[in-house]
Amino acid sequence: MNQKISITALASLSTLGTTKKEIWDNYLTPKSHIAKKQIGDKSVWAASISEKLNEEIQKLQESDIKYKGLDKSVVYAIYVSRLAMQQANWSTEDIFGINIGSSRGATELFEKYHAEFVVTNRVSTLASPTTTLGNISSWVANDLQSTGPEISHSITCSTSLHSLLNGVAWLLSGMTNKFLVGGSEAPLTPFTIAQMQALSIYSRQEDDYPCKAFDLSKKENTMVIGEGASVIALEIGEKDNALAFVEGVGYATEVLQHNISISTDAECFQKSMKMALKNTPIEEVDAIVMHAPGTIKGDTSELNAIRKIFGNQVPFLTTNKWKIGHTFGASGLLSVELAILMLQNQELIAIPFYEQEKRNRPIKKILVNAVGFGGNAVSILISK
Repeated sequence: MNQKISITALASLSTLGTTKKEIWDNYLTPKSHIAKKQIGDKSVWAASISEKLNEEIQKLQESDIKYKGLDKSVVYAIYVSRLAMQQANWSTEDIFGINIGSSRGATELFEKYHAEFVVTNRVSTLASPTTTLGNISSWVANDLQSTGPEISHSITCSTSLHSLLNGVAWLLSGMTNKFLVGGSEAPLTPFTIAQMQALSIYSRQEDDYPCKAFDLSKKENTMVIGEGASVIALEIGEKDNALAFVEGVGYATEVLQHNISISTDAECFQKSMKMALKNTPIEEVDAIVMHAPGTIKGDTSELNAIRKIFGNQVPFLTTNKWKIGHTFGASGLLSVELAILMLQNQELIAIPFYEQEKRNRPIKKILVNAVGFGGNAVSILISK
C-alpha cells in the first residue's frame, strides 16, 4: 500500500460484551465464554450475547416499526454502526461508504419463513425483502442516513475482512475518503447448527474449553458457533484520532479439492500473508491473530503456512475462537478488534493450551488472518 489507512472507530458486540473496557477485561481472564444453550431441540455449545445486551437489541428493534421485522443479523449491524459513527465523530453531512456483510445472512428469519411455507404453502409478505443479503448495509445506511455507496456481500468466514479490503480499495481509489466496514452474524439457529454437525466439525467436548482452537493435541474437531457483529471506520491517511493503521492487505484463493477444503500448507494463507507483508520485514511482526477455527486441519494448515512464511522467526500466535466461538462473517473484524486492543494495551493475549514465549519488546505490528469455505484467505497488517 502506498498510503496508510486510519481506523478511527471500532464497535462490536459479542459474548464478550460491547464496551471497550468490558471486552478487554474479558480477554484478560483465561475463561471461555462458551456455554451450553438450547437451540431447537438440541443442547449445544454456543457463544451468545448476554441477556442485558439482548435487551438493548430488543429495544432498538422495537424503536422503529420498520425494524420489528428485521433479522437479528441486521439489527446487530445497526447497533454497532451507530456506536462506530458516534466514535468517529461522523455526521449525516459526511459522505461515507458502507460495506457490511454476513456469511449466513438472515438465517433465523429464513428458517422461520421456510417452516411457515412447508406447513401452509404460503409465506408472509415480508419474507423476501427481509431475507435478502442486501438487507444489512441498506438498513444501516437507512438508519445512519448515509448518502454514500452501500454494499453487502457474503464470502463465508472471511466476509468482514473482505469488507475491509473493499473499503481500502475505495479509499485508495480516491472515490471517497471515509468507509464503514464490517460483518454481522446471528447463526445460533437449529438449521445452522445441524449443518455444522453434518460436517462433523462441531464440538462434542465436555470440559471448560469446548472449542480447542489451536490446541494441536486435539483428536477431533471442536468448532463452536458464536454470534456477533463488528464494524470499523476507515479514513484515508494518518489521522490524529486513529486507533490503529492498516499498513498492508493481502488476499488469495485456493483451487478447490473439496467444498470445504484447504491445502495442508494453506497455500492461500501463504499468498495472502506474503502480499500483506510486501513492504514489511517479517521480523517486525510482533503477533498473528490466527483464523484457527478449532478444527484439526484448519488449525494445523494455518500453522504450516505461517512457518513457511516466517521460518524460525514465527511471531506470537493467538486466536479468540476458544473464547468467543466462530462468528463466521463477523470473525475477521473481531480478530482485528483483538489486535487493536493488544496494540493499545501493549499486552498479548495467550491461548490456554498453546505454550510460547512472549517477546520482551513493544508491540507495534500485528497480522490478522481469516479464511472461509473455498479457501478465500485474507491477511491484514495492523500497526500502532
